[in-house]
Parts: sequence; structure tokens; C-alpha cells
Amino acid sequence: MRVVIFLITWSMISAAPCSTGRVFVTNERSDNVSVIDTATNTVIKTVPIGKRPRGIGLSPDGKEIYIAASGDNAIVVLDPESLTVVRSFKSGNDPETFAVHRNGNIYISNEEDAKASVFNPETGALIAEIEVGIEPEGVAISPDGTRVIVTSESTNMLHLISIPEHTILHNILVGARPRAATFSADGKTAYATSEIGGEVKKINVETGRIIRTKSISDDEAKPKDILISRDGKRLFVAGGRASRIFVLDAHSLEIVASIPVGKRVWGLALSRDGKHLYSTDGADHQVSVINTELNSVIATIPVGKSPWGVLIDD
Repeated sequence: MRVVIFLITWSMISAAPCSTGRVFVTNERSDNVSVIDTATNTVIKTVPIGKRPRGIGLSPDGKEIYIAASGDNAIVVLDPESLTVVRSFKSGNDPETFAVHRNGNIYISNEEDAKASVFNPETGALIAEIEVGIEPEGVAISPDGTRVIVTSESTNMLHLISIPEHTILHNILVGARPRAATFSADGKTAYATSEIGGEVKKINVETGRIIRTKSISDDEAKPKDILISRDGKRLFVAGGRASRIFVLDAHSLEIVASIPVGKRVWGLALSRDGKHLYSTDGADHQVSVINTELNSVIATIPVGKSPWGVLIDD
């Protein structure tokens, strides 16, 4: 009996996602990834990746990091422990951003091809291609894994797609140049930014109807990334040229705080406990660390040239 209990316990530990307590930042103009120790807020290593790394994601078991090398038309696989590149595979033209499904597959926006592609990152095999609008950009997968949103910048649409059928359920017209999207924890609501439109939209996932629209009241605001807080009450929106992160009430979309950060804030990542937010400040070549309880910057970390994507492995 003891042996059985030990084996069950060991298998559960072995299957549990591991973490390194590090932040990984893609630097699109220096063609590398900066690795940050969250305990000291310092860069501990810089890893060459390939041409124009942008999107970044973590495998469900935490054992691999995927990086979109847009200029190489490839996904590069990084070992988060050894910090070495273990392999890469072709992923269609100009992979910019992607999302990792809980089954391990990755959903990629191929900007030049006007499509989204689905790959098995273990084998590099193409599973499906989905025709979407012109210049697809953002990708978000619902918590239950049954829906994926792909934004099309030039078509000004969100495409709500079923999984595993990979059929488009709704084409949702939004503001000019939609960039990123995120889901609520229950998957019933989605939120999306529009860069040129300078707005955030709240969408009913079941019907595809827009519930609310909020214009960001800042002439410099070019909303890019968007995340929802762990308690589901707030939204964090990267303001682009406004050099601010806007905090919105997730229900009303009213702005409840505005946090000054570096120039051209672009990507966002939220810690597992929700207490720290990391932003890539592209024009200042830095990452800002924000205390989400105080809505204030507690550290800035120099990284490579034009940081774009950010991932926390915690």
C-alpha cells in the first residue's frame, strides 16, 4: 500500500507543471530573449533566438517555452531550465503572436497569409489552417479550450472560432486595428483592444455581440495588450504611445487607474498570484514591474532592443 501511495504521489508531482521563477522577454530588434530573475529583478542571461522574436508562450507542463521568430518564419523552442534552444520548426509566414492550448497545440496568427494555423509543437506538424481577415494579430484561447479569438488588424474584426472544429462562429466588427484579446475566467466574456480606434470592447462570447465600448481618454493612447486580473474585477491595458497602463473596471469598462511606465508600452504578463504585472516598454528598451495593489511601478529592468513579448514562468 505504501508503495502504491508513493507511486501515485510521485506521478502527481512529476505531472505538475514546474516553474523557474523567471521572466522571459523577447527583444525584436536585438534578436534575443532577456531572462530576468524575479527575486532580484535583474537580467541573468540573454539568449540568441533568431530574427525578430515577438510572441512567446509556455507549454502546459512548463517544460518548454515557444517563441515566434517572425523574421525566420519559425517557432523556436527554449528550455526554461538550461536556457538553451532545443529545436525550431517552420510555422508559416510571419508568425507574430500565438496562444498555447491546454492540449499542447499552439494557435498562431500568420500575418502575411491572412490565416491562423494550428501546430503540434512537439512534432512541428501542421494540424489545421483557418482563413481569417487581413493581417491577423492577436490570439486568445478560452479557459475551457473550446474557443479561440483571432484579431485581424486591417479587416477590423475579431474572429471567434470553435475548437476542435476550427470553424468561425462569429466575425465581430470592432474599432480600427484590433490588436489583442482576453477571456474572462468563465469564458463567457471576451475583451479586445483596438490600437487606432483607441478603445476597448467587451463581447458576449455566446452571441458574438458587443456589450460595451470604452474609448481611452488619452490622445496618445494606442491600446495593445490586455489582461484580466486574477479576481476578474479589473483589466490591464497597455497604452502604447501613451506610456501608461490603464486599469479598467471589468464590468463597466470605466478607467479606475492610470500607471505611468516607459515609452511605447506593448506586452503585459501577470504573475500567478496577480500581485505583479510586467510590461515591455519598447522605446525605452526596458521592462517595468508594477505592484497591482498599489498601481505603481516598483522596478524597471533594462533589457534588449525593443522588447515586445513577455512571459512569467512562476
